[in-house]
Amino acid sequence: MPPSPPPPGPLAPGGKRRAGAAPAPANPLRQLRASDLRGVARLATQATTGISRVAEGVHQSVLGTLGLPGGAQPGRTRGLTGLVYQSIRGVTQLVDAGLQAGLARLEPFFASSTPADTVHWEREAVVAALNGVMGDRLQRDGNPLCTQMGWYQQGLPLDLRALAAPGAATGKLLVLVHGLCMNDLQWLRHGHDHGAHLAQALGYTPVYLRYNTGQHTSTNGAELSALLESLVASWPVPVTELSILAHSMGGLVARSACHHATQAAAGVSGWLPRLRHLVFLGTPHHGAPLERAGHWVDVLLGSTAYSRPFARLAQLRSAGITDLRYGHVLDTDWLGRDRFRKSPDQRTPVPLPAGVACHAVAATLAARRSPVGERLVGDGLVPLHSALGIHDDSGRTLGFAKAQQAVFYRLGHLDLLADAGVARQLQGWMQGH
Repeated sequence: MPPSPPPPGPLAPGGKRRAGAAPAPANPLRQLRASDLRGVARLATQATTGISRVAEGVHQSVLGTLGLPGGAQPGRTRGLTGLVYQSIRGVTQLVDAGLQAGLARLEPFFASSTPADTVHWEREAVVAALNGVMGDRLQRDGNPLCTQMGWYQQGLPLDLRALAAPGAATGKLLVLVHGLCMNDLQWLRHGHDHGAHLAQALGYTPVYLRYNTGQHTSTNGAELSALLESLVASWPVPVTELSILAHSMGGLVARSACHHATQAAAGVSGWLPRLRHLVFLGTPHHGAPLERAGHWVDVLLGSTAYSRPFARLAQLRSAGITDLRYGHVLDTDWLGRDRFRKSPDQRTPVPLPAGVACHAVAATLAARRSPVGERLVGDGLVPLHSALGIHDDSGRTLGFAKAQQAVFYRLGHLDLLADAGVARQLQGWMQGH
């Protein structure tokens, strides 16, 4: 999902720009960290290895059509040809190891002179997108570009000591969970931030989650539940009310977190009993055609011997993206299954958390009087019924109360983050409970 344009300077409290802030640097390379070099080097060597495997697969496919024997494994050549491909991969791995070790030693000499409170919008947007597309691979490889889950305010790691100052935090805690390929900074869109708006209108203290959207939603859900437990326990004032506002994939992560808290071994959660509102903005509760279209790319590429090796490129889609096919929230939805293989919806239905006011905001690009079009088009990424939790199988329908559903017309998926009508709806729901 494309990021919103960054403001021309660092953020001030409330999501506004600091007065007199310097414009963003003209050269985005100035925003790079020393560790980014190691991350990019690792990706380059992995790409070389991957391309060599694709080339070898094509080579073997051609030999197969000529009736010549292949290697011991599908897509592998034999003899001198196979040795050449193995040598390429071996040398590439040695180069990678050397680069990682050398760059790690050089990092202290290239420490950034940028102030610690400077927020680099462009870099963070690029890293967020990269994590969305292949974040599971970055995590598995220990790549420095991998995003670690954590709490943020104004684009910087949450400082609980600063919040301990008198009046710095309230007992009304609002947690905001972003969507696929995005980050905490992108809640600010066209000068509006729902978190800052609700803080001013209702007295919430907003805290923004940043996480690796390329990992399974259930993996992120378990980690979010644990982080919420710690956050509530360490909050500088007693938490009287907790609310979660989630956009897109973030809603699946939030539902997964609620499930993990419900299934806690001791049966007791410090944060779930305090949860008053759970608000979903354009969440694909029952999946999104975006991922399903990507799945058909896999099928088409695998249809001939010549194109089959290139299917590996299409399968770079992260676990987080493939979870969007049907809206997975549990480990059992994907464990032991080939996520790139066509299969029916086999999810275990997960109801909305009991005792929590759950609200669904959906958008459609269609006009108000186009009921057929609005169901098909949706907001450009998520179908209307999926965002409202409605399913043809009544056992899968989430059952949002009518008063807790809102549909906005001629509005796109990302527009949900900045629309004044959506902001008024959120305020009305959250002040009425």
